[in-house]
Amino acid sequence: MARLPLCLAAAVLPMLAACAEFPEIDAAERAAAGPTLVPEIAPIDPLLARAHSLRDSSASPDSLESRAARLRARAARLRARDI
Repeated sequence: MARLPLCLAAAVLPMLAACAEFPEIDAAERAAAGPTLVPEIAPIDPLLARAHSLRDSSASPDSLESRAARLRARAARLRARDI
């Protein structure tokens, strides 16, 4: 029965030590990490307009048909290869 408090203390003490704060270590880590780069926040409307214009310009039926033909030819070449 005397082992139970000893085992409990052995389990709880490391947990309590893990909760401690060490300002010297935290300051050293921040100094070693250097400055933090913050991403620039851009308005979404111009990005969406650009995406829509790119999608509309590249979706012509001729370009889609030629791309499909190239992909079919590539698939045929890959099927013909011996592996």
